Amino acid sequence: LIDGYNLPEGLFRKIIAINQKRELTTEVRTSGLIGTLLTELIVQNTAESRQAILIPEFVRAAEKYLEQHFREKVPLQELADMLHVDVMDGLFVPNISIGIPVVKCIRPVTDLPLDVHLMIDRPVRYVEQFCDAGADIVTCHVEADSRENILEALSRIHVKGKRAGVVLKPGTSATAVLPFINQVEMILVMTVEPGFGGQKFMADQMKKLGAVRGLIDTMNPQCELEVDGGIDPDTAPAAIEAGANVLVAGSAVYGAEDIAARIEALRGA
Repeated sequence: LIDGYNLPEGLFRKIIAINQKRELTTEVRTSGLIGTLLTELIVQNTAESRQAILIPEFVRAAEKYLEQHFREKVPLQELADMLHVDVMDGLFVPNISIGIPVVKCIRPVTDLPLDVHLMIDRPVRYVEQFCDAGADIVTCHVEADSRENILEALSRIHVKGKRAGVVLKPGTSATAVLPFINQVEMILVMTVEPGFGGQKFMADQMKKLGAVRGLIDTMNPQCELEVDGGIDPDTAPAAIEAGANVLVAGSAVYGAEDIAARIEALRGA
């Protein structure tokens, strides 16, 4: 399962407005999913006293770039089983990533199921919108709201016909899944602190992962057990041995020179 948060970053757009009397150059730097795209737009304005600056909108460009990325540069359709999408709000975690508009952009350009991991405060407010945007699985942190509201979020996801899950941060005990375990199709155990990619795998979470596997096997055997954080060919075997059957890999995949070979290595872990 590939982590979409680690797509390349670093989009530069240079917008050059040329007026009959003078030249105006404005450089705009943005970052995000588009990554390697460099756009130069030249606008000629024949009006005597006006200058025109044209600024392409990121979200509209994202869909075109993502289609090229997924279908041509990184044909994940043929390599992965799902696409993991990390959503961060800057409140529940100290980082901000993507939201509903980008999930909408991803949906038309891949047939892979979208596993949307909501690292947001009070997810009950937005789960329906993410389902409508194209998510197939929506997971909510048990720490992000009250028990009642997390259960309500899971119910709303199911009403939309989608699969629901809960997520545990490293400091949260395995037993925290008990109020939700019969209402979910997936439990995600984080092996890094949520919020940033590229962190070191927390091997001390394997005991908890095994405990969650025991609860699943006893109470909801059809539930998937997912692990996310520092997963690579070296750490994946420990996660699998502890009971995980869904592996999320971001930096390990997108940082590899040969993405296809890296995914095969993870499959063989």
